[in-house]
Amino acid sequence: MGKPTGFMEYERETAAAAKPKVRVKNFDEFHAHLPLQKQMLQGARCMECGVPFCQSGMTLCGMTSGCPLHNLVPEWNDLVYTGNWEQAYKRLKKTNNFPEFTARVCPALCEAACTCGLNGEPVATKENEYAIIENAYEKGYAAPKPPKVRTGKKVAVVGSGPAGLAAADQLNKRGHFVTVYERSDRAGGLLMYGIPNMKLEKRIVERKIKVMEAEGVVFVTNTDVGRDIKPAKLLKEYDRVILACGASNPRDIGAPGREAKGIYFAVDFLKANTKSLLDSGLSDGCYIDAKGKNVVIIGGGDTGNDCVGTVIRHGCKSVTQIEMMPQAPKERADDNPWPQWPKVLKTDYGQEEAIAVFGHDPRIYETTVKEFMKDKEGNVKAVKTVKLSRETDPETGRVSMKEIAGSEQVLDAELVLIAAGFLGSQKYVTDAFLVETDGRSNVKTPSGGYQTSERNVFVTGDMHRGQSLVVWAIREGREAARAVDESLMGYTNLPRQ
Repeated sequence: MGKPTGFMEYERETAAAAKPKVRVKNFDEFHAHLPLQKQMLQGARCMECGVPFCQSGMTLCGMTSGCPLHNLVPEWNDLVYTGNWEQAYKRLKKTNNFPEFTARVCPALCEAACTCGLNGEPVATKENEYAIIENAYEKGYAAPKPPKVRTGKKVAVVGSGPAGLAAADQLNKRGHFVTVYERSDRAGGLLMYGIPNMKLEKRIVERKIKVMEAEGVVFVTNTDVGRDIKPAKLLKEYDRVILACGASNPRDIGAPGREAKGIYFAVDFLKANTKSLLDSGLSDGCYIDAKGKNVVIIGGGDTGNDCVGTVIRHGCKSVTQIEMMPQAPKERADDNPWPQWPKVLKTDYGQEEAIAVFGHDPRIYETTVKEFMKDKEGNVKAVKTVKLSRETDPETGRVSMKEIAGSEQVLDAELVLIAAGFLGSQKYVTDAFLVETDGRSNVKTPSGGYQTSERNVFVTGDMHRGQSLVVWAIREGREAARAVDESLMGYTNLPRQ
């Protein structure tokens, strides 16, 4: 432990964000990170606890506490403090294939479980991770390292999101020949087209893809497996196939008037925006423009927030975000103690920007859509909402949300974005591979396993566990790679997690 009193001597300090009214003028990342010398002091705040909850990744009351990857957090925090950046990078990479992604988009489960956070501010672990990986690229530690020995085995990975990339990275390091198939024009899946550029600049994704290519991974884009290529062809050419296609079926809103023009799924809105941004800086007009429009976003999660930030950058007239559930408390409730994930109110970057631009929080809680209202041309012109009340069944204890009669409200809306989550894997893929699915349309496997019902076909990521975090997708990819490696070689020396 490099600094036993560090948590008492140094205050938590994190990257400064550009002011909301400044950053909404572009789609660039907007945090100014600390210089390495100051970041080292943040490493000194880590107490290297006897029981490091930060790296536990355990489930408490149905929520994850600590890092699902079991990152060696206290070890590399100490190495940051002592300035041993190369060794810190090596320790970080033992458990995390893509710290350049998690350091930007992960909600920092490690920090929520940090012991320092019990009575003060947690260690800035996410910022330390960012410093480690960016310094590694600058100093050359993260340069390509192709495997010295090849096994001759061939694996196809269908989908290039975080789970598919993690599986491909691990199997390639093991010496197998890996080809990744992606139906979009650019590799990266969710990382490329599901997360806006201001949250994760696409040059960061492209930088890692280039490293993986230099290490021997082959990427085939604009190829939709199940349509452009039949599964039989893949199974003939490759020894194993891993399905990593995500949970890409968006949940719809079946209210009257749903057929109105101007209503889109958030995933389609965000993808079109990023593609146009990368292709032409939005000059080609091949995106769903919110400029001058009243926008209603249905869904209060991360995707809804990303939509808020995006439509503000377009120059929308107004933005409202509808959330079914009640507003979370500002502080932990008594029944939500540390080290559980804190169920408290989070005001993310998009909401911060809406407050700065429009003068109020865009979120409306305990509300749902009653009707989409159309004009004579069939375009959406307004959304009729109704308030909800939380009710508990006295016999079963089950909680449900009930409409409150007479609470209807009409919101002007020329653009509606549905960000209500996802329902599982897409049917044309699972049907093409003949794999069994469960009641949520996720691909079924034995408990704790990744082998599907079909011989030589494995599954990983959101397609396996349902919609989740990038950090969970990386863990899934690593574990699926281990299962595939063992099935190919009869044993595996890939890490368990």
